[in-house]
Amino acid sequence: MRPVLQRAGALALLGAMLLGGGSYAWLAGVRASAPPPPLLALSVEVRDREGRLLRPFALPDGRWRLPAQTRDIDRRFRDMLIAYEDKRFFEHGGVDPLALLRAAGQMLRHGRIVSGGSTLTMQVARLLEPREGRGLKAKLGAKLAEMRRAIQLEARLSKDEILALYLTLAPYGGNIEGVRAASLAWFGKEPRRLSLAEAALLVALPQAPESRRPDRFPERAARAREKVLTRLGEAGLFGPAEVEYALRAAAPGGRLDLPKLAPHAAEEARRQQPALQRHDLAIDGSAQARLEELAAERVRELGTGVSLALVMVDNASGEVLARVSGADPLDATRAGAVDLTRAIRSPGSTLKPFIYGLAFEDGIAHPETLIEDRPARFGAYRPRNFDRDYQGTVSVRQALQLSLNVPAVVLLQAVGPQRLASRLGQSGFALKLPPGEVPGLAVGLGGVGMSLDALAGLYAGIANGGRAQALRERLDGAASGPDGTRELMSPVAAAYLAQSLAGTPAPRNERAGRIAFKTGTSFGYRDAWAVGFDGRRTIAVWVGRPDGQPVPGMIGREAAAPILFEAFARLVTRPAPFAPAPREAIEAKNAQLPPPLRFFGRASGQGGSEGGPRIAFPPDGASLEREGDEPLVLKVSGGTGKLTVFVDGVPGGQPAGAATWFWRPAGAGFVRLTVMDAAGSSDSVTLRIRGAADEEGAAQKGRLNGR
Repeated sequence: MRPVLQRAGALALLGAMLLGGGSYAWLAGVRASAPPPPLLALSVEVRDREGRLLRPFALPDGRWRLPAQTRDIDRRFRDMLIAYEDKRFFEHGGVDPLALLRAAGQMLRHGRIVSGGSTLTMQVARLLEPREGRGLKAKLGAKLAEMRRAIQLEARLSKDEILALYLTLAPYGGNIEGVRAASLAWFGKEPRRLSLAEAALLVALPQAPESRRPDRFPERAARAREKVLTRLGEAGLFGPAEVEYALRAAAPGGRLDLPKLAPHAAEEARRQQPALQRHDLAIDGSAQARLEELAAERVRELGTGVSLALVMVDNASGEVLARVSGADPLDATRAGAVDLTRAIRSPGSTLKPFIYGLAFEDGIAHPETLIEDRPARFGAYRPRNFDRDYQGTVSVRQALQLSLNVPAVVLLQAVGPQRLASRLGQSGFALKLPPGEVPGLAVGLGGVGMSLDALAGLYAGIANGGRAQALRERLDGAASGPDGTRELMSPVAAAYLAQSLAGTPAPRNERAGRIAFKTGTSFGYRDAWAVGFDGRRTIAVWVGRPDGQPVPGMIGREAAAPILFEAFARLVTRPAPFAPAPREAIEAKNAQLPPPLRFFGRASGQGGSEGGPRIAFPPDGASLEREGDEPLVLKVSGGTGKLTVFVDGVPGGQPAGAATWFWRPAGAGFVRLTVMDAAGSSDSVTLRIRGAADEEGAAQKGRLNGR
């Protein structure tokens, strides 16, 4: 009994000292010596575009400590906490003498500690500067230090700031500190809206965080919650019916994992700016969660070692709204640690729309232009369709929708593979080629490297009227690519592409016309792709083995396209409409088109047109050395009516008699020459122009015809 009386006497003495008149000078000195507010070590947070937590990172010592602001915490919980722990919190200056005297009186009456005299501010002081010691003298010294520090905190900080410190530092069992981490760990949600039972448990846990842990001692946690509910119910904070309902609520039976959305994006954000405590990404947390769930469901159907990735981009801003970098970051059998949205893979046929876009932009084709799909040879390169069959005469629209290879290569020869590569690079999404390689005709069928996020950015440029935006990962930083908007193609060409791709036959059991999309399959069944867009967003899907091994029979239409359509279905009820086509767009059937646009030409063994003009010299792939300002000669045979020469798609002039044209290149480099006759038939060659000092030109002569 003696130690109890000693403690009671000590508490009574402290209270009397603070109530005494001589304490005012002491208090003034304590306030004047108040140090600056403490700097807390906090868990790094990665949040989405709405401020929702995507992923927190533990402190180096393993603790979870998330910052808390009173405005973001359930109001009823705050009222319950103050009523239960420190009902005069907004009245005292850090120490409550009345509470100390009350605690001492209760101890004298009951012979044990019934309630402590510590205020919330004193508890914050103890959490900021924990002091340990045994014996009455040590404990009395620690209490005096807490009181002094509490008074200093009150001199420096507002009540809201002090309460925020408590809500950030209060222990909740194990390595959980603060009410936010506790709410996420025990209830799986932020503490913005709590039930009465949840709020009561969060009030009770800090008093004995280890002995009341719901995952280890659920009965003790329930009794502590009941005590809080009963006392505050008796105080009139809420009615008997609310108390009874809360008492019947089940207590959490275990600890939940804290959020782990967008793991690769979160890791990258932290790695890029390690000094930041909070990272704000452009990701939409709700969309991210749905697409991660979709990926986890579908990957189980894909086979051993096969994974998938998805990227969603806002067409107008280029903001990355979702990034699913693999089905499961912890699945080593599917290389879960690898960010598959950034991996360089062969895009298959997904680059074909950009060939057609340049052809539309150059005015050498229209969606209703007729083109031949039949066997053709381009030097040593002989493309074949995926099914080894040919469709004969089809419209350009149909050739794109059916992903026919020969028409795509014929058009690529007309616009030039180097020009295609340059245009994509200028838009901010460059093709990846082996060192020393130059773009050839095989580029149009996937003979090049590209990442999933870059492909999504390119297709978002089509949906954005031909203007590509640099991808933006963060709301608090710069874009991940070149700043600003880049021209990908003309608005008319983009409109033609959107209309054509919207008519692509949908996968089985899916409704056509809801989105514009394109699929692709790389050589050897290593990569399956599907990229689609509506008027607001673009989603790109990749399926394959991260190690690059083939998956026999895996094609984009069957493996990736159904996932693309399911992604749109889970995110939107009705896809956003496309922007109307520009007034310059020609809405006409084939017979109503201008004569040069009605028929592109039949592919011949040399790549020219049967009955149309043929470039006799120089041959395709030639490397010409130019001396000084001497003109070069272009010789053309055949053709109907007036001939026009295009240099890299720009009209350059008309051949004179005997179809000979003298021209002076602008400088050394690659150039695409196209000759078109009055009937719209054309022939093209790609050349390399070398200056006298260009020693490297001969070594690369003739390498433009693909692989």
